[in-house]
Amino acid sequence: MQAARLEKLNPQQRRAVEHGGLPLADAGPLLIIAGAGSGKTSTLAHRVVHLIENGADPRRIMLMTFSRRAAAEMTRRVDRIFTELTRASSAAGAMTDSMTWAGTFHSVGARLLREYADDIGLKGAFTIHDREDSADLMNLVRHELALSQTKERFPTKGTCLAIYSRAVNSELMLDEVLGTTFPWCALWQDELHRLFGSYVEVKQAQNVLDYDDLLLYWAHMMQEPSIASEVSARFDHVLVDEYQDTNRLQASILLALRPTGKGLTVVGDDAQAIYSFRSATVRNILDFPGQFTPPADVVTLEQNYRSTQPILAAANAVIGLAEERFTKNLWSERISLERPRLVGVRDEADQARYVVEKVLAGREAGLALKAQAVLFRTSHHSGPLEVELTRRNIPFVKFGGLKFLEAAHIKDMLALLRFAQNPRDRVAGFRVIQLLPGIGPATAAKALDRVNERSDPVAGLAETKPPPAAAEHWPLFVEALRIVRSGAAGWPAELDLVRRWYEPHLDRIHDDAVVRQADLLQLVQIASTYPSRERFLTELTLDPPDATSGRAGEPLRDDDYLILSTIHSAKGQEWKSVFVLNAVDGCLPSDLATGSGAEIEEERRLFYVALTRARDHLDVIVPQRFFVHGQRNNGDRHMYASRTRFVPTGLLEHFECCSWPSPAASDAVPKSARTPVDLRQRVRRSWG
Repeated sequence: MQAARLEKLNPQQRRAVEHGGLPLADAGPLLIIAGAGSGKTSTLAHRVVHLIENGADPRRIMLMTFSRRAAAEMTRRVDRIFTELTRASSAAGAMTDSMTWAGTFHSVGARLLREYADDIGLKGAFTIHDREDSADLMNLVRHELALSQTKERFPTKGTCLAIYSRAVNSELMLDEVLGTTFPWCALWQDELHRLFGSYVEVKQAQNVLDYDDLLLYWAHMMQEPSIASEVSARFDHVLVDEYQDTNRLQASILLALRPTGKGLTVVGDDAQAIYSFRSATVRNILDFPGQFTPPADVVTLEQNYRSTQPILAAANAVIGLAEERFTKNLWSERISLERPRLVGVRDEADQARYVVEKVLAGREAGLALKAQAVLFRTSHHSGPLEVELTRRNIPFVKFGGLKFLEAAHIKDMLALLRFAQNPRDRVAGFRVIQLLPGIGPATAAKALDRVNERSDPVAGLAETKPPPAAAEHWPLFVEALRIVRSGAAGWPAELDLVRRWYEPHLDRIHDDAVVRQADLLQLVQIASTYPSRERFLTELTLDPPDATSGRAGEPLRDDDYLILSTIHSAKGQEWKSVFVLNAVDGCLPSDLATGSGAEIEEERRLFYVALTRARDHLDVIVPQRFFVHGQRNNGDRHMYASRTRFVPTGLLEHFECCSWPSPAASDAVPKSARTPVDLRQRVRRSWG
C-alpha cells in the first residue's frame, strides 16, 4: 500500500516524504522549499501518513499551521489518504483523531500553558482576550494613566496594541519598532513604554493573556531547561507549515522544541515571504539549514501543477534577480503558446476600461467571473476600476480592505458633496457635521433643524453657534460648503477643495491618515473623469452598498462575481485569469517600501506571488502616467510612470508587450424637452 501511495508523488515530493529513512527516530532536520503550486499541502500530508505508517505515534506528532482552517485541511488530507489505502473511513478517522496536537501556533501554545500554568506563575483558569478585548483593556489603562487627556492626540487603543504586538513578536526594542514602523508615534516613546508596562501588570493581576502572550509565555517557558526538556520529550516529530511566515518569537519556540533538529520538518517558500508587516521575517527560512550541525537537508519542490510554462518562465525570471534565495526553477507540463501580456495603457482610467473589456470578453468565451481576478499592491489602487465596474453593472467582491466607496473617509468626503448638492439631505448633513470636534448627534440635529428653517441653508449654518471645541473649525466648514454649493470653484476643483478642508479632520480622527490620504487623491482623480458634480454623485450611488454588509464586497445578489484582491490577500489562491494593476515604480514596488534593500526584496517577492496566482492567462498592466500630489516644486501634476524595476529590459522576452489605445468616449448628454411635472403629490398618494 505504501508503494502505491508513493507512486502518485513526483520524485522530489517522494524524497521529502521519505526523508530520514528508517528508523524514524534518526531523521534529521528537513526543510522543504515548496514552490508556488507545487503540491505543498499534499506533500506534508503524505509525510505525516508516512510517519504514522512506519510506527510513529500520532499522539506524539506536533503539526503547526497558521490557521485553524489549514490545520483542519491538513488532517482531512491525512484522513483521505488513509481512507484510500484502507478503504475504511472508520480506520482512517481513528488514525487522525489521535493527532491531538495539530493546530495553530497559538492554539498549541494555549494548551501547553494550561498544562504548565502552575510551573510558570499562571493560574490554570486564566482567560484569553481576543484582539478587541485586548484593545479595550489597553484603552482602559490608557485612560487610567491620563494619556487620553494629553494636549496632543495620543495614539488610539488600536494603534497602541499594534505597536505592543509588533514589539513582542519581532523581539525588537520599542524605539526600533517606532522608528521603522510607527514613526508618527515616536514622540510618545516614554509614554508608550509606561503604558505597556502597566498593561502587562493589569493583565497579570486579572489573570488574562492576550493573543501575543500565548507565544511570549511559551517562548519564555522553553527557556527553562527542566520544562523545555519535558515538553520536547513529549513529541517525536514536529512539522511546521508556511515557515516563511513565522516571526522571531515562533522560530525561537521551534528551535527550543527541537534544539538538535531531530524529527523536525518545516515547509515553506522564501520567494513567498511577504508578511513582514505582521512581524514575519524571511531570515527564519533562509537561515534554517545552518542552525543545526550537520545542516538540515533541503528538498526543493519545483514541479508546478497550477500555471502554464510561459507564466512560470516569466515568474522564474522575476524572482531569479533576487539578491538572496533558495535556487529553484518552477516548471510545468502545461504547455501553452500564450505568453503573459505586458500591457501599456495611457492612465488609470484606461487601465480600468481595459480590465473591464477583457473580463467581459473572457466571460463571453465561457470564463466565469469568479475564475478571473484583479490583483493590486494597495487597496486604493482599485478605486478607478471599482467605479468602472459599478458603472458597467459588473458584480465584484474585494478582499483586503473595504470596497473603495465603503471606506469611512471616502464616505465622509462624499457626504459633504451631497450636503452641498442638497442641504435637505439630513443623512449627509448629520454625518459631515459630526466630523467637527466636540459635535455629537444632538448638536448636529439642532444645526440641521436651523438649516431647514432658512431659505438660505448656508446662512442658517453660519448663524448656528457651535460648541467651544468646534468654534475655530465652524467658519471654515461653512465657507467650504458655501463655495462648493455656489459652484464658484468649478468641477472637479471643488472636490479638491473638500479634500483640503477634510484632511485636518482626517489627521485628527485616524492614526493611519497618511495611508488614507492616498484614497482621497484617488477619489479626486476619479472625479475628473466625470463632467459634473451631479453626474459624479448620481453614478456613484446607482449601486449603493447593502446596509447589511459592513465587510468588503460580499456577494449580495449575484452567484457570479469578479474577484478584486490585494496581493497579500491573494496568497494561496489561484484563478484561470489574473490581471495585475499598476506595474510601475511607486506602486510595485510601493514608494513607501523602498527605504531599504530588504524592503525592495520583499516587494519583488510580492510581485512574484501575484504572477504565480494565474493558471492560464496573465495580464500585467503598466499605466504610462499618474497624478502626483504635493510635489515640493511642481505642486499637483500628472507625471509619467516607469515600468516596474522588477521587469527590466532583459526580462521582456518572457512577455508579449503591447499597448491598449482607448478612444475617448463622448460625455454629451441630450437635454430633455419635456414640460416639468411635479410628481411629489402622486408619490405621496401612492402610499395611501
